[in-house]
Amino acid sequence: MGQEVAAPPKLALAGLGKRFGGLRAVSACSFEIAPGTVVGLIGPNGSGKSTIFNLVTGLLRPDEGAIRLDGERIDGLATHEIARRGIGRTFQSVKIFRDLPVRENLAIAAMGRRLRGWEPRGWEWLERLGLARLADAPAGRLSIGQQRLLELAMNLVIDPEFLLLDEPLAGVHPVVRRQIGETLAEMRSRGRTLLIIEHHMPFVMGLCDKIVVMDHGEKIAEGPPEAIRADPRVIAALLGRAERGGPDARA
Repeated sequence: MGQEVAAPPKLALAGLGKRFGGLRAVSACSFEIAPGTVVGLIGPNGSGKSTIFNLVTGLLRPDEGAIRLDGERIDGLATHEIARRGIGRTFQSVKIFRDLPVRENLAIAAMGRRLRGWEPRGWEWLERLGLARLADAPAGRLSIGQQRLLELAMNLVIDPEFLLLDEPLAGVHPVVRRQIGETLAEMRSRGRTLLIIEHHMPFVMGLCDKIVVMDHGEKIAEGPPEAIRADPRVIAALLGRAERGGPDARA
């Protein structure tokens, strides 16, 4: 009998580098994400986390290295080509259509992927996230927490295999935080893969299977939450400041 061939990582970064003029935003960064897992990407402000998101989704092109999705290189593809391979994303600054009703935001998300028959799934997510009663309200009138839920729903309606979330808990009420956590845990249970930038350490430690830590554009640690929590380099770069509530505690 032949040996089974292991599935490739969902995402693999190899020697990734990006410069802005004389500034190295990301330097020789390598890590992999297994399918169906949740990975946290943490580090102080300016450590290169959002730059990595922009590189993965095609908003930026790397100066060095390679990005592979399901074993195939994507770092030379346009943003829309990468999105069509099953990638979704939320942003630190919420990206919604503020002048349009909530339900039309979902419609635009679905049309962007040329989906048909999305309405029942979209309505189900609006109900589960507590947004159904606001379906006809302009999205710009929602609270910041509700706007983050809407942006999440816009991704859920397209059902991405791989979702990148950039600070999904920023500015939200604890009730919304719990809703988001439960929704992401459900996505993992359905085999979806998640990469999350987040500064709320209890949330990250409780949800993630693995954590990658960035500092000054370099990966300084990678491993399960319990190992990251005890790593002296991480404590010095991030967790110690977070526990003291210092100005650099955000990820």
